[in-house]
Amino acid sequence: EMPSWEDALDGYLARLLNQTTRFGAFLDPVADKLIVVTALVLLIGNHANLLLTIPGVVIIGREIVISALREWMAEMDRRGVVAVSWIGRAKTTMQMVAIFMLLANPPVLGRPWVIVGLVLLYAAALLTLWSMATYLRAAWPSLVEGLNSDEEA
Repeated sequence: EMPSWEDALDGYLARLLNQTTRFGAFLDPVADKLIVVTALVLLIGNHANLLLTIPGVVIIGREIVISALREWMAEMDRRGVVAVSWIGRAKTTMQMVAIFMLLANPPVLGRPWVIVGLVLLYAAALLTLWSMATYLRAAWPSLVEGLNSDEEA
């Protein structure tokens, strides 16, 4: 989970030193998703159990849906409709903390840190669903408009 801490430090320093770029702002969420998805796949693969699989599938599925939504919105020149929100930031932070705890303490029930990690992972999955609903609700008018214009063409 070292990459998540390096990613956070990189973003903090970029803002502190006023070294932010549009490319960096684009790439940062991509790096976050890559870290989270890779770690979840490794956790689920190494400790195949339903307790990890359910939130893992929710989180990975959401990332795919929202990435596709962002692509579609960018194609329609409506990128700002699905800009990163505080819910998304909280979700990512909670995911990374949960994953760090679960990677540091292999998921064996009964260990206190594992239970805390699992609770955080489920809380992150709930935030994941909430943020997805928020993004979809914000994008819905643009999606309907885009679909209607496709039908007219």
